[in-house]
Amino acid sequence: MKFARWTFGAAGLYGLIVIAPLYFLEDRIAQDTPPAITHPEYFYGFVGAAIAWQIAFLCIAIDAVRYRLLMIPSMVEKFAFASAVGALLLKNRVPAGVVGFASVDLVLGILFVIAWVKTAGLRNAPQ
Repeated sequence: MKFARWTFGAAGLYGLIVIAPLYFLEDRIAQDTPPAITHPEYFYGFVGAAIAWQIAFLCIAIDAVRYRLLMIPSMVEKFAFASAVGALLLKNRVPAGVVGFASVDLVLGILFVIAWVKTAGLRNAPQ
């Protein structure tokens, strides 16, 4: 259970550090990777949803056994981004910097799977 706590806690903190600044980077993103964001409601909606998941990771870290079922959509969240970026990379449609972030998500997704396996059967165990 300690592994799951550390994994989800680290993922949540890392995610907040990386994602929260996006609220202030719309103009910079437009400069660095044109064109400009044409639908800011989607951009800010994505940022808000991503931050919500980081908070969910922190909740899982607090009580990994109780919130074990949330590990499933957590894995989907990590693997969805990593696989989407992988597919875009094959078509040369994504900047190299994004590949680094997707690689971190891939590793975290794998660690989430390990946490899922390690917490199996702990539901009724004393904490």
